[in-house]
Amino acid sequence: MPTGRFRRHPFARYRFSRRCSSTELRPNPGPPFTRSRGPFVCHGSGLTDACTAAPCRPAVGHTGRMHGESLAHMIRRLRIAKRWSQQRLAVEICRAVGMPVDSLTRGDIYRYEKGKRTPRDWLPALALALGVPLEEFEAALATQSVAPQTVDDFLPEGEPLAPLKTKQGRRVGMGDVEGLAGRIHGLRLADDVLAGGDLIGPALRELRSAVKLYREGSHTDEIGNALLCQIGELAQITGFIAADAGRQDEAQRIYQLGLSAAKQANAETLVGNLAGSLAYMWSNNGEAVKAVQIATAGLTDDAPPKARALALDRLAWAHTQAHEPQPAMRALAQAREALDESDGEESPPYLYWVSHDELTVMESRVYTELHKPLRAVPILQRVLSRYDVTRTRELALYSSWLAIAYADANEPEESAATAARVIAMSGDIASERITERIQTVVERLQEFASVPEVREVLEAVA
Repeated sequence: MPTGRFRRHPFARYRFSRRCSSTELRPNPGPPFTRSRGPFVCHGSGLTDACTAAPCRPAVGHTGRMHGESLAHMIRRLRIAKRWSQQRLAVEICRAVGMPVDSLTRGDIYRYEKGKRTPRDWLPALALALGVPLEEFEAALATQSVAPQTVDDFLPEGEPLAPLKTKQGRRVGMGDVEGLAGRIHGLRLADDVLAGGDLIGPALRELRSAVKLYREGSHTDEIGNALLCQIGELAQITGFIAADAGRQDEAQRIYQLGLSAAKQANAETLVGNLAGSLAYMWSNNGEAVKAVQIATAGLTDDAPPKARALALDRLAWAHTQAHEPQPAMRALAQAREALDESDGEESPPYLYWVSHDELTVMESRVYTELHKPLRAVPILQRVLSRYDVTRTRELALYSSWLAIAYADANEPEESAATAARVIAMSGDIASERITERIQTVVERLQEFASVPEVREVLEAVA
């Protein structure tokens, strides 16, 4: 469990200790700001060059704008100086102008501090909350970098996969296809340990390059089909990355691009995988009925067993979000049967991560959503105890369902301890899904606000 004294999450002022079966939050006795990473050492009074020990820039608590400072950096610096969590700043901004305290969320502040969104309408309220003249923020806004590029900036207008009538590009061979396949798999492996906000830029650039290679390059029909398959695979992981970064509209268009490529290549298994990915996103966005429809359409009897298991897994989740428990349980059972048949069977490389443990996690999430904590808790405990700790995002996400299951089982102390771990793990992860899950857990804990362990967690994120 993290014990460092400088973290970018609401529990930075706490250390975690294990006592019996629960985690206890205690005030960290160390100095309020100490950081050893990077070339600077930060103490409460200011930043010092670690080599020369000479002051090199204004203190973190400096309330004016630093020369050349962007708005995103300024917001984060001033928040840290007040020792406020992102959730606390969101509340204070709303209070400053008499708005309901849920008008802004922790996720909004996260995006402001990352430069992913500009708080133009909220700038006066932000200035009031942080006690800084509005002119200072306006000056910082002038230096803010341009908004993140979208998929429209990376793809040609019209039909992106329409080959050019006159091709001027170089000859494309199987070596190019294999090189692209290797880079796509590298992106998948990066997604195992990094969040969508960190990967969306590289993923979109790779997608642009792949589409350009197909449209402008000179290739045989066989190579063209192979390129289309790789574009479909790339669209699947890029869409997932975009969804994780909170860019749902982008993700939908990327998935649809992938579906178009896979259909042109007659790659039915890949079509099913993309349909399942889109269904999963829709399930999580309140469009469960559409999710059930596309997940069902993506099922094919002749798909490899592991591919069919994943498709049924996605269908089970869609049924769960559509409040259809019996179809959800049937789909889970069928997914388990399909996965049992996959031993010794060849599967597409993009299904490398599909395993019995991952299917078990989905099963426990379904039980949690159906309010069956006595089934969900032991399954989640068992799987999480052996889960790969380097996959921090998934570990935090899956643990959030354990926190909910504990609350449903009337175990608020364990729920609070698990929630604390989730928040601690997710402090530096640029994932909109985690932000939303933390908010869900915090809302669920409100019912137990009178329990000391729960109250301590709620106060820490207030």
